[in-house]
Amino acid sequence: MTEDEDTPTPASDTIEEAYRAQIGAAMEKEAQRRVTESHDPEEIARLETLSVVDLFETDDSDLVPALMARLGPVRAALDGHGGELVVARASIEVLNSGSRVLSLILDLDGACVSCGAAPGTLKGIQDDLLTDSEIIAVRFNSAMLEWFDELQRDFVLKHGGVVFV
Repeated sequence: MTEDEDTPTPASDTIEEAYRAQIGAAMEKEAQRRVTESHDPEEIARLETLSVVDLFETDDSDLVPALMARLGPVRAALDGHGGELVVARASIEVLNSGSRVLSLILDLDGACVSCGAAPGTLKGIQDDLLTDSEIIAVRFNSAMLEWFDELQRDFVLKHGGVVFV
């Protein structure tokens, strides 16, 4: 047995983790409620079944709604602030398996443009979209960096966990 295994976890760490889990679950439930209030669940379900590769390839107007439907709790923040995804550029890549996947360069629209929470929003968008098997890369338009003041820009570049091109 190592020393780490012998050392009990402090009660404060256990309580902190329990609160973090409870708050996370409550936030996700509230976000889902807000999205359901604003959007038809049947339409969201329909959009989730669509192939984003096919939508891009055919220049279908459902591409952005289908991407939005794939977002988790961050969608409630986007909706609440009048924000929406904008596909700045995209390309289809073919994997060694022969599967076709989408590489995205995104921008945001609406009030998200000037929001101080945008760095967290970008990370949430990236993480949610990358769970889709048809999306291989999510990057963001470097022009977005102009929205941020110097401190926000430095933070998002160093710690944001997203890539700008």
